[in-house]
Amino acid sequence: MKALQHFKTITRHKLLVMQGCFRLGLYKQGLLHDLSKYGWTEFKKGCQYYQGTRSPNDAEREAYGLSYAWLHHKGRNKHHYEYWIDYEAKNNGPCLAGMRMPDEYVVEMFVDRIAASKIYKGEAYKDSDPLDYFTRAGVDNYIMHKDVKRLIYGLLKMLAEQGEEKTFRYIRKKILPAARKRR
Repeated sequence: MKALQHFKTITRHKLLVMQGCFRLGLYKQGLLHDLSKYGWTEFKKGCQYYQGTRSPNDAEREAYGLSYAWLHHKGRNKHHYEYWIDYEAKNNGPCLAGMRMPDEYVVEMFVDRIAASKIYKGEAYKDSDPLDYFTRAGVDNYIMHKDVKRLIYGLLKMLAEQGEEKTFRYIRKKILPAARKRR
């Protein structure tokens, strides 16, 4: 078990997300981000499957066909689009669909993807890495609300093309003020 290495990795990730959220004025989300990773259910699996170059959830999924840690995590953290999957009534019965996430959580998801890429890519990180990761499986394969998909893809594309500073400025000046008005 690699408890110390896993603890350091998730803490470095949390601190990066916290810094990004603070830059955007999302103080509560920055402080509360991923606290469930420190609970025994997720932490134990993270230590057991720790590799340092990718999420331990991927290794657990390869070993069991699913990740118990991920199932626990996504159900407790609103910045994951999977948290927002529910049944939608259709003419032929209910089907799974992505619900509309509040923009503040989409922005936290954006910051989370940057931080994860920085942690796992290290010095080789480029601003295009979060977009590459998002598009690798095919954007159409996500069970995600169309507005959420449009926003996260747009922000990741802007990051890849214009950099972090411009994208964060856009989020601060356009996305978050509009989200606050909708409340």
